[in-house]
Amino acid sequence: MTADRPARRPTAVPLDEVVRALDTELRTAEVSDYPGAHNGLQVANRRGVSRVATAVDASRDTIRAAADAGADLLVVHHGLFWGGVQPIRGVTYERLRLLFDHDIALYSTHLPLDAHPTLGNNVQLAHALGLVPTDGFAQHKGFAIGVRGDADLDTADLVERAQRYAASYGGTVRTSLPPHGRRTTRWALCTGGGANSDSLREADALGVDTLIVGEGPHHTAVDAIEHDLCILYAGHYATETLGVQALGAWLDHTFALPHQFLLHPTGL
Repeated sequence: MTADRPARRPTAVPLDEVVRALDTELRTAEVSDYPGAHNGLQVANRRGVSRVATAVDASRDTIRAAADAGADLLVVHHGLFWGGVQPIRGVTYERLRLLFDHDIALYSTHLPLDAHPTLGNNVQLAHALGLVPTDGFAQHKGFAIGVRGDADLDTADLVERAQRYAASYGGTVRTSLPPHGRRTTRWALCTGGGANSDSLREADALGVDTLIVGEGPHHTAVDAIEHDLCILYAGHYATETLGVQALGAWLDHTFALPHQFLLHPTGL
C-alpha cells in the first residue's frame, strides 16, 4: 500500500462522494457530448459504494455480472439512454429492474472518458500499442477526443500489435489499405466510431498516414484509399475497454474500493 492510498474502508463510501470525485476528474459538466450520452450518475442506489465493477456497455449481462461480483456501483462507457426518452418496458425495464433489485448504482462516461489525458480510452490504447501521443486529434466542440503523434515504424508491425490487442478483447483488425511495404510516420487515434468524414478531413489536413479507430462507415474506407490513408479498424468494443479499467483502478486508488472489469465482447 502506497503512502497516499487510503486504507480499506470497513463501511461503504457515500455514493454522492464517489460521484463528485468522478465528475470532477472527468470534467463531466465541461466536455460536450451527444444528447443520448447522459454522462454522470444515471441510476442511484441506497447503500453507498463498497465494490466497483466496470464494463464498456450497460446491458443485462453486465448488470447481472456486476450483481454476481457483489458490486454496488457499475461504471460504464455506454449508458442506458442512447435512444432518448422511451417507455420503461421490455429490455429497458429489465435492465432497470436488475439495477433496482440488486441496489446497484450506474455511472456512465462517454466522451469525457475518451478525452481524459491519462485515464482515457485514446491515450490508454496509444500506450498499449507502443505509441507516444504528443497532441490531440478528433476535435469535438472545443475538445480533442483522440490523440496523435509521430513515429517511424513498419505499418504492418503496427497492425500486428493492434491484432494481438484486439484479439485479447474478442475482436479483429481490418485495414483500408494493405499495410505491407508502408511506413507509419504520422499517426492519429480515435477509439470507437472514430472513422467519419470529420476525422478523415482532419487527418488529411495534418498529413496523417495511419489512422487507428474502432469502426467507421463504408465510405471512410473508400475515401481513405483515395487519400492514401491506412485506417486500422480495430473494433468498437476492443478499442474502448481500457478507459473503464483505468477508471476502476483510479477509484480503487482514490477510495480503496475493490474493482473488477467485466469482459463482455460484442465482436464489433
